[in-house]
Amino acid sequence: MTTMESISKGEEDIGYNINNVKKAKLQSTLAALLDDPILADVPKKPSLSDVDTLISLELGSAMRISVLKLDGTSFDVALMNSATVKDLKLAIKKKIIEMEQSKMGHRHISWKHVWTNFALSFCNQKLLDDNSALQDFGIRNNSQVQFVPYVMSKGSARHSKRRKHRFFHGLNNRA
Repeated sequence: MTTMESISKGEEDIGYNINNVKKAKLQSTLAALLDDPILADVPKKPSLSDVDTLISLELGSAMRISVLKLDGTSFDVALMNSATVKDLKLAIKKKIIEMEQSKMGHRHISWKHVWTNFALSFCNQKLLDDNSALQDFGIRNNSQVQFVPYVMSKGSARHSKRRKHRFFHGLNNRA
């Protein structure tokens, strides 16, 4: 190795160490900011969309919705004013996963099972159409939605029992 190669390698190591120091300093500053009580509603590992929604909330172009669970506890999610029922469900899923991971680590939740057996409700009106805007239901800033038991009607299920029965019946006749 020549002296020139050794100098450039040393500069790379210094540059690499400087970047690590800057990254560590940024992480410690971010951790200190997130521990501030004023920023208590910011997630521990915020994404750009999380921060954007919280800024919009402060500016009035987003809303905070309280979600009441069946056990009587509640939590808040922040959504843009133009959000749909699907956006609300995704925000709930993200918030619950974040809460579960902070308590017990990773725990699998079958969201297909959740949305098949429970619905969100606002003022005794079930929010069943994922594409509907929350404002169409009268949901505004500081509104509260709640989980309610929900049994999907046979007509709205993807495969009716009759069709499934015919499918398996046809297999038995061929055997």
